[in-house]
Amino acid sequence: MKEQRIEISNLSIPVYTLNTAIVGTGAASLNAAHRLYNYGQKDIAIITEGWKMGTSRNTGSDKQTYYKLTLGGSAPDSVMDMAQTLFEGGAMDGDIALVEAALSSQCFYGLVDIGVPFPHNRFGEYAGYKTDHDPRQRATSAGPLTSKMMTERLEEQVFQKNIKVFDGYQVIAILTDGEGQKAIGLLAINLNKVGDPNERYVVFNCTNIVYGVGGPAGLYSTSVYPESQTGATGLALEAGVKGKNLTESQYGIASTKFRWNLSGTYQQVLPRYVSCNRDGSDEREFLMDFFPSEGQMLDAVFLKGYQWPFDPRKIADYGSSLIDILVYRETMMKGRRVYLDFMRNPVVPEGEDMDFSLLGEEAYIYLKNSNALFGTPIERLKHMNQPAIDLYKNNGIDLETEYLEIAVCAQHNNGGLTGNIWWESNVRHFFPVGEVNGSHGVYRPGGSALNSGQVGSTRAAQYIAKRYTENPIESDNFLNVTKSVLEEKINIGEALLEKMGSKSNVLEIREMIGNRTSKAGAHIRSLEGAEAALEEAKEDLANFVNKLQLSSPYELAFAYQNLDLLITQVTYLSAIVDYIGQGGQSRGSYLIMNPEGQLPADGLEESFRFSVTGSEELTDRIQEISYHNGKCTSNWRSVRPIPAEDDWFENVWAAYRRDEVIR
Repeated sequence: MKEQRIEISNLSIPVYTLNTAIVGTGAASLNAAHRLYNYGQKDIAIITEGWKMGTSRNTGSDKQTYYKLTLGGSAPDSVMDMAQTLFEGGAMDGDIALVEAALSSQCFYGLVDIGVPFPHNRFGEYAGYKTDHDPRQRATSAGPLTSKMMTERLEEQVFQKNIKVFDGYQVIAILTDGEGQKAIGLLAINLNKVGDPNERYVVFNCTNIVYGVGGPAGLYSTSVYPESQTGATGLALEAGVKGKNLTESQYGIASTKFRWNLSGTYQQVLPRYVSCNRDGSDEREFLMDFFPSEGQMLDAVFLKGYQWPFDPRKIADYGSSLIDILVYRETMMKGRRVYLDFMRNPVVPEGEDMDFSLLGEEAYIYLKNSNALFGTPIERLKHMNQPAIDLYKNNGIDLETEYLEIAVCAQHNNGGLTGNIWWESNVRHFFPVGEVNGSHGVYRPGGSALNSGQVGSTRAAQYIAKRYTENPIESDNFLNVTKSVLEEKINIGEALLEKMGSKSNVLEIREMIGNRTSKAGAHIRSLEGAEAALEEAKEDLANFVNKLQLSSPYELAFAYQNLDLLITQVTYLSAIVDYIGQGGQSRGSYLIMNPEGQLPADGLEESFRFSVTGSEELTDRIQEISYHNGKCTSNWRSVRPIPAEDDWFENVWAAYRRDEVIR
């Protein structure tokens, strides 16, 4: 790596030249750095807004899952079987599914070897359990903070290798060649010196970019992504990288003060769902307004533990996902606040015992076998899962004495940026890895995201180390090619600083962006709502500099994040409008309002009518979308099938010796 300076917009800006820049410090990015170094490419650096930020390090669940090939017991499994499971989730490319299955064992054992404590028996078998959309028992877990453990062990590998880290550097532009065919660099803000005009901006001239910025967390006001996670999908879209399956995300009930998924025992102990006005008045339980019996309501709450993501297929017959609709109705439509109360039993007067005989067989047997047919929800939770209580207490919330505020929150983007079987995007030398890569389809097995992040970053590292070892382009040529984009991006920031005043609206605009997506582009959608929100987002993007006001140079980072989020929002809402226009109906983790469809429950507003039929023909197609200067164009293509490769050993060995594999 070498450093020099260039003159742009009357500023002297440092430029770092290196082979590969890795953006982000999640499990996928750190694995890319770890693997690249081991494969021999050491001219690399990690660029991050903050070393301790991001989803991998700051999130978890009741039992955070890692999905991989079966590695214990007598149940039969194979790479092709696992690939078929992934592929059958719909709108997923078969070659990607095959790669994720084939490398799952390698990547899992790689984590084991560096110290991630996945449990095994005394014979070395890694026992598994079933997760959602999983026909086998391929899931495993190192506990509620599995991804954090992965990140910490990979972090140790990065430190041991002395890989260069640029900590406190926020990427604000991806630089491409003159034709937009190839990524050649990055523009970032140095958050450590944002007040110094000649140190405020930093340029990276690089041969390759590994982009592990996570999902578009800042796009939603109701979000279970950690607050440190914003995302930077818009920068890639702006640079010409195509979006893929952007309509497909997961949503579910989560706490909002401390962001955490409320799955597993949090629901299985049967807490009370209450809502109230914003000022705390008019408290009432509301679920029973739409359930025909107490037992059916309690069963639906119990099943939320197993069926945490919202799923339109689980609404009918008073299913668990009806609860998500009712929570949305209270929060987004009526403007009320919703809480879980673990201190009292639902539906019965305070102090009275619950009648467990009301429960269906599944819920009753589960609680009976857990010796939990007694007491209040908090007493049952204490008996079954004390660490679940401790988690909240350690984050300032005492479930024994206070309500837990909740909402239906964005949790994971199954779509994202397009990539091939080496995770290289349509813009060459640009490799989106982790959640920002849209490798998943409509439905995915729980935990497959952690596997995908490790597989994708390993594949990117393999390809870069084998095929993209050349030096970056010469500095004068680099400046000639990138100067106009650099000036445009830098001038946005300087214009905002020039009109800086005593008041700021940067956080107000951020909140507006989030509210717009959560209302029109989350788990409850309509064509009219998405179209209206899209027009608002386009107008805000077109007038970005005029509308935004800073009060300090240190808000510049938030301003560029808002710009990225508006580009992302325009593209995501365009994808939703296009999907509905193609005849797409409710699927995955969202409901699309359809006046010709069924009503989720008697008494609900007619606008909630929906249909899960009519989208089947789209499950074998993938929506790709391109962004350019505020406008989006969509293209639908057939999924690529699972390849039927020649696996005769002698032929594979011959191709491998001829260096025909990594291509």
